[in-house]
Amino acid sequence: MEVRTTRFGTVNIADDRVITFPKGLLGFGSFTRYCLLEPAEDACFFWLQSLEEPSLAFVVTDPAFFIPDFSVPIRPEQMSELGLSSLGDAQVFVIVNKVDQTLTGNLQGPLVINTAQRTGEQFVLAEKRWTTRHPLMKVGPQAAQQAMSA
Repeated sequence: MEVRTTRFGTVNIADDRVITFPKGLLGFGSFTRYCLLEPAEDACFFWLQSLEEPSLAFVVTDPAFFIPDFSVPIRPEQMSELGLSSLGDAQVFVIVNKVDQTLTGNLQGPLVINTAQRTGEQFVLAEKRWTTRHPLMKVGPQAAQQAMSA
């Protein structure tokens, strides 16, 4: 299927790459169909592109790349809603933002995707340990200098 985007022009997406969020995402409840665009084969950041609104796309990442002990507590009824028979069928992403020279992840609102059925839901975690702007990594000239001197 051809998908129009404002960032990437028109891209071809296989039907089996469509992810449906029946409840939408927080603040964007009327948009339910997305695809994950991978900028490179070894990328750790991806674009979650709306199939219904060309200008709506989020940078997302797997939080395990940056916070190994992060996990999403999923209750049995939530697993049932997502059609998950096993946690092994779930993939977790967080929406990424740039705040000054830091990339942050919304760890209080992770996206849980059933990879077998290609359906997802944005969870809202009550645990105060995680924030909506949890630092993931530094970017910019200062970060490059620190990396070269390490």
